[in-house]
Amino acid sequence: MTTTSSRVQLALSVADLEASVAFYSTMFGVAPHKRRPGYANFEVADPPLKLVLIEVPAEERGTGPQGALNHLGVEVPTTDRVVAELSRIEGAGLTVDREDDTVCCYARQDKGWIHDPAGTPWEYYTITDDDPQGLLPMADASTDAGACCT
Repeated sequence: MTTTSSRVQLALSVADLEASVAFYSTMFGVAPHKRRPGYANFEVADPPLKLVLIEVPAEERGTGPQGALNHLGVEVPTTDRVVAELSRIEGAGLTVDREDDTVCCYARQDKGWIHDPAGTPWEYYTITDDDPQGLLPMADASTDAGACCT
């Protein structure tokens, strides 16, 4: 993780990854931090945002905002912070599904999942190894392990 503070993650389902990468690269003025087959990950400094694009079939994605949201997250700088936030959330009575030392979205992470009242998935997470397969910045097209967390 290149930031020292937390930032919101927005993971979108997109039907045309290349067109979406071009659009968001232009919109935020940055190239993807990480690319894999069917996946792109942007680290946007201003506004602080982790934008993740996950390619899904067009018939599943649809058009417009319907079907766009894959999941939301809060990226924090350390495992200790993940543990503290998840403990706080559990202490308030919400259910947390913890995942420690897991590979997801092409990175090794410690995390926990929480669902809002309508079922929208949120993750609190930290990246402990941003490139566990040694493929940054672009992927070997034959590699798809660790794709995504939904």
